[in-house]
Amino acid sequence: MKYMLIMRATDAAKDAYDEMDFNEVITAMGTYNEQLINAGVLLAGEGLSDDVATTGFVVDFSTTPPTVTDGPYGETHELFNGFWILQVGSKEEAAEWASRCPLGPGSKLEVRRVTDESDFAGYEDNEYLQKEAGWRAELGEKA
Repeated sequence: MKYMLIMRATDAAKDAYDEMDFNEVITAMGTYNEQLINAGVLLAGEGLSDDVATTGFVVDFSTTPPTVTDGPYGETHELFNGFWILQVGSKEEAAEWASRCPLGPGSKLEVRRVTDESDFAGYEDNEYLQKEAGWRAELGEKA
């Protein structure tokens, strides 16, 4: 099973982060990432720029054509700062790895299962579900 760990923070967590030694933050996250890699559960992971005002935007599909609006797009707790995608054996294992993440008070990890073929039972003949299997192989993703 694949799970996505989505990093979120409150204003208080962001303020605390700003007071931390950045080298210590990098080392703590690097150690965590190395543990995930050594355990063979990390498929992907990236941090996201916190410069949402100049680099981020929102595409709103409420209109035709969709409207593109520059960030910021909400309160701090509505944004996410990074993610990991893990391949684990169970929800409990995903929770165990999530609980080891070196985040401080005010930070949260939202953990969501990534859909797989079993979520589309009865639609196996769909052209794009069949193409997706090929795309995954081309991209070298773990199945």
